[in-house]
Amino acid sequence: MNSVVGIDEVGRGPLAGPLCVCALKLTPKSQFYSSPIVRDSKKLTEKQRLVFFELLKKEAQEGSVFYKLSYLSPQVIDTLGMSKALLLATKKTLEKLNVGKNETILLDGSLKAPSIYTNQTTIIKGDETEKSIALASIVAKVSRDKRMCSYAKRWPEYEFECNKGYGTLRHYRAIRTYGPCAIHRRSFLKEAVSLEERT
Repeated sequence: MNSVVGIDEVGRGPLAGPLCVCALKLTPKSQFYSSPIVRDSKKLTEKQRLVFFELLKKEAQEGSVFYKLSYLSPQVIDTLGMSKALLLATKKTLEKLNVGKNETILLDGSLKAPSIYTNQTTIIKGDETEKSIALASIVAKVSRDKRMCSYAKRWPEYEFECNKGYGTLRHYRAIRTYGPCAIHRRSFLKEAVSLEERT
């Protein structure tokens, strides 16, 4: 059986921080290839995600799994808009992974790869049904969360270690108190402030 590339994103909706897209190639050598016990990152606890992440890192070192990540900054998201940013990040990640134009690519949700990739399929809730997508979602989630925790040390007032840039009530209030920082998405902030005012 052939390897398959799964793609998922994390960070589409936050007020702050980067968009992260992961492409993961699952080969028949991987213990995950025939294992049914894989769930998407949203259905795992943080500890469970870290366990999977460490196993995937080990398999990547052994050459049974391959993955790459691409991050797009808030500034790029503000300039391009989310749809174009997702397409760009997906393109960059496939190129980093050296995915062939005819390889099987499975994408979660509404994600699409550039049209040169002729064997691509977008699957609604693909992270719940396709192992390669579920594993890509885990790698993306853990990697982005780690990055947001590092940002929290620089901007502790926004509590990025807790909210990971998403629009919690405390985050809305911190923005109103301190204003936006360098990693806030300016195009998202008008809606954020209006939501906070209605609570």
